[in-house]
Amino acid sequence: MQDTLTTEDRAVNTAPQNTMRAAVVAAPKSIEVQEVTLPEPQKGQVRLRLEGCGLCASSIPLWEGREWFNYPVAAGNPGHEGWGVVDAVGEGVENMKPGDRVAALSYNSFAEYDLADADKVVKLPDTLAGKPFPGEPLGCAMNIFKRSDISAGQTVAILGIGFLGALLVQLAKNAGAKVIAISQRDFSLDVAKECGADEVVKMDDHYKIIEKVKELTNGKFCERVVECTGKEWPLNLAGELCTERGKLIIAGFHQDGMRQVNIQLWNWRGLDVINAHERDPQIYIQGIKDAVKAVEQGTINPDKLYTHTYTLNDINKGFGQLTQRPDGFVKALIIY
Repeated sequence: MQDTLTTEDRAVNTAPQNTMRAAVVAAPKSIEVQEVTLPEPQKGQVRLRLEGCGLCASSIPLWEGREWFNYPVAAGNPGHEGWGVVDAVGEGVENMKPGDRVAALSYNSFAEYDLADADKVVKLPDTLAGKPFPGEPLGCAMNIFKRSDISAGQTVAILGIGFLGALLVQLAKNAGAKVIAISQRDFSLDVAKECGADEVVKMDDHYKIIEKVKELTNGKFCERVVECTGKEWPLNLAGELCTERGKLIIAGFHQDGMRQVNIQLWNWRGLDVINAHERDPQIYIQGIKDAVKAVEQGTINPDKLYTHTYTLNDINKGFGQLTQRPDGFVKALIIY
């Protein structure tokens, strides 16, 4: 085996790269993979050679098309669940170096490379080497759990068992709570059981669900109810499942219009309603750091929830599956 490069090899391997492949949402339900200019890190930034990026349901409206979006979208956008290896740093960056494996809070990660501010990057330990780590949704789960104030002895209902809901089942069980998982798909209820849910209830009939949860809690209902669907009906159902002075945690991303809720019920039961979304990037970063520890310690195990992987060339198919959610689908990753 040759241990050193020849002059010719050096010329080939050190040739500067100035382009990369990136997904561009050119029109609704149409993503093109294009060759675009490789971004250069500016002061305080790092460049990541991405290993992968998660597909997020919050990106479905952009992919499907809405009248308020303009196309084509910036290359790599809306990929925001990327992880990879630092390959270049900008001026003034001291806490990161090329070769560091990281998860990042960045926004154009449906591409081979992306830029991130150095203070919005979290180093990944060697214990997670080779493992996918979409930091943003993992950190989101940790932050929602913290806002939910779940503790041992409580009964917690979680509505919607996708990636987020499944992680919250794991976190609530680890905290010593009794967990009731409520979801539409039989497959997602099976996932909830595997994640430790004590009871599972099919999300089909509004009043049947209320009676079932009432029965499971001896008429007391739940101290904590976490809504993960982003839909109006489950949000109203969540209020019905809360006990008096319980906490209703809105974890679903409600982005497609106004909501009507039963505020009379919320008033009567004296509910604390917590909108568990964060906008401060540093809170997101702390959530990602907490997720690193939780995965290391086995508090959460996301590996079994990564059910589908696609290449950049297959990203349209990935979005189609994300929208349809066939049996077996929990979380999809684009792997480069």
